Parts: sequence; C-alpha cells; structure tokens
Amino acid sequence: MKHYPIPLVPGPVTVPEEIRAAYALDFGSSDLEEDFFLLYGEVQKKLQNLLETDGTVVIQSGEAMGALWGALKSVLAPRSRVLAVAAGLFGQGFADMARALGHDAEIVAFGDDEIPEPEKVIERIRAYRPHLVTAVHCETPSGTLAVLDGIGQAAREAGALFCVDFVSSAGGAPLSVDALSIDLGLLGSQKVLSLPPDLAVTTVSGRAWEAIARTGYVGYDALAPWQEVPRCRSLPYTHNWQALEALRRSLEAIEREGKEAAFERHRLVAAHCRRRLQELGLFLHPRREAYCSPTVTAVRVPDGWTWTELDRECRAEGVVFGGSFGGLAGKVFRVGHMGSQARLDLVDGGLDVLARVLGR
Repeated sequence: MKHYPIPLVPGPVTVPEEIRAAYALDFGSSDLEEDFFLLYGEVQKKLQNLLETDGTVVIQSGEAMGALWGALKSVLAPRSRVLAVAAGLFGQGFADMARALGHDAEIVAFGDDEIPEPEKVIERIRAYRPHLVTAVHCETPSGTLAVLDGIGQAAREAGALFCVDFVSSAGGAPLSVDALSIDLGLLGSQKVLSLPPDLAVTTVSGRAWEAIARTGYVGYDALAPWQEVPRCRSLPYTHNWQALEALRRSLEAIEREGKEAAFERHRLVAAHCRRRLQELGLFLHPRREAYCSPTVTAVRVPDGWTWTELDRECRAEGVVFGGSFGGLAGKVFRVGHMGSQARLDLVDGGLDVLARVLGR
C-alpha cells in the first residue's frame, strides 16, 4: 500500500512511533500472566479518568464495531424497543442493527447538516417508552458533534438504557459519561487514541450490568464475562497484550499533555482548518460552524470537481483526505485532525497542497 507523507484521513489515524513500538514487544500469554491483569486494571483506571466515569470499563479485542454489536446484543431482551437518535449514517445504523437483531426500532431523525435537538428526543422517549436509546456523539461522515444534555436522564426516567457511540470524539472533545447518564459508552482505538483498529472499549453502568445479567447473551462480543475479569483473573479469549500496552502509552501521552489541553489542541486545530478551508472559498458541512466536530471537518466537494478527481490529484501530491459515505458520498470530503493528526503543521501542509490543486 502506498504511503502518503501528509495523512489526514478521519481514522484510522497515523500511529506514533512510541505506540507502534509496543507491537514489537514479546509478552507471555494474557490468560496466564499476572502482569497482563495488572496492565488491564491500570488501563481501565486511565480510561475511567479520561471518560469521567465510575462505571466499569471493558476492553475487548477487535474493531470498534464489536463494541456496538456487543452492547446491543448484551442488553436487549427479545423484541425490545430501540429509539435511535440519528443525524447521520451511524445514528441510523443503530436502528438497522437493532432491526437485524429482531428488535423494534424507531428513529428520531435530523438532517445530516444538523445535530439532534435534545428536547425533541426527550419528547419522543416519553411517548415511545423504549428499552434502549442510542445516539452518536460525533457523526464522522458529516463532521458534526452532538449535544446530548438531558437525553440520558430522560431515558432513565423512562426505564431505558442510554447507549452512546463516542468512537471518534472521546479524547478529543469534552465528554463525561456519568454526567450525561450514559449506560453504555462505545469507543474504538483507531481514532483519537491513535492505535490500529484492534481494541473495542465499552463503559458499563450498574444499570447496564443488571440488563446484561437478565439478557444472558453468550458470544464472542458478549460483555457479561468482562464484569469479573479483573477479580477472577480469567479471560473469555486470549487478549491482545501488545495493543493493551499501546493503549497504555497513548493514555499516558494524554495525561502528560493534560486532557483539557488535549481538548483545546483539537479545538484550535479544527478552528484553524475550517478557517483556511473557507479562505479557499470552500463550504463547510454543516454550514453552521457551531455544529462542527473538533476531531473531523467535513467540506463540500467544490464545483467543477468530482471527489474521485480531487482525491486523485491530492494523492499525487502526497496528501490523503477522506471521502464520505451514504447520502454524502461524492458530495463531501473530510479532514481528519484527531489524535496524532491534531497538528497545525500537518493540517497546513495538507491544505497548502489542496490550494495548489484547486489553483487558489
């Protein structure tokens, strides 16, 4: 695969050398070595601090979609009702997943250039009385960051669990799992954490553990076995020790910087990126900048270009941006400035090339 010197895709992002080096280390069997369980507990605590939760943090092998599927399968009894809050592809995807598992699903829909309105969501929760409410914090395909205030509390008042995908925002934007009453928080390693796509993280509240016990789901992606992992020193499969060590290094880097400083770095780089794109005469998606995510910027493909042509010309100059999906495919491209890529020099280098390609 060709290497591009200026990588600005919205994940998987560039893996720093310190993190890559962890994959060259030799460890014993994670099933048998006390050192693995000590490392697992250490990383759990670091994630609890980053995500601001006193709940359990489950760290599984696999890509982030494993956390999404595992959460739904682990807490939903047959023919449950799921209310999916959707302002884009991944929000709608929760409803598709629930239906594929045999559940009833309703969507509270907003445009892909909008963010969910909590008041409308809360109104629908009270009317529909779901067992699970799902939402996406950062809709990566459309570059938006949702406001989730009040939704989790309304879900609890209705007897529902609140499940949030913060795969591409956690670590790059302020987020408090407990303050937002999130019962299942879903995170992947390949975005802000700057690892390969090999770990799936789930925060689990006490209410969610009760639902997991009632449901009794058994499978590779099941959450149930992980409640006892730190105590009983037993794993449902051989874990990825190298990836867990890499995650420890990533979280330590955030701690050294300070998480508030990391959030500010992402905010400043994102604002700079958007300003430069607008100076090139390009239109942001969404056009309301207050909706834009600090980890990814979506921008309309300029008139006179197709995304295929623009992508080809930028790659020829050593820059790779990301296309988009679903209804935005071919209409929007994205600048990924998350984690290791949240750097002014990297963004400037990529946008300098974009300016030359566009002749602006």
